[in-house]
Amino acid sequence: QVQVVESGGGLVQPGGSLRLSCVVSGFAFSSSVTYITSWYRQAPGKERELVATTTTPGDSVNYADSVEGRFTISKDNARNTLYLQMNNLTPDDTAVYFCYFARRNHYWGQGTQVTVSS
Repeated sequence: QVQVVESGGGLVQPGGSLRLSCVVSGFAFSSSVTYITSWYRQAPGKERELVATTTTPGDSVNYADSVEGRFTISKDNARNTLYLQMNNLTPDDTAVYFCYFARRNHYWGQGTQVTVSS
């Protein structure tokens, strides 16, 4: 059974950085199999929005305009882990961040809180 678990959230000052991690168990990351791994976020009172996504095979990457150039999505196939490196954070980045995995079915993590505040 596939499980998705995020970690790495926390409180950071504006301009700071955080790296989120997402371990996907029950499925082996592979460069030859079709699947999608993404990061979403949901701020208070707002709808959940896509932050960044990568599609395998090919590992094409797409970012929301609001994070382009500041956030980087990456995968470590050996560790079955998806990452989101977030730099130059602003208060507008404050949200619960969710990891998403899709292959035949859709799987969500429980979310990790990121708060950007001075």
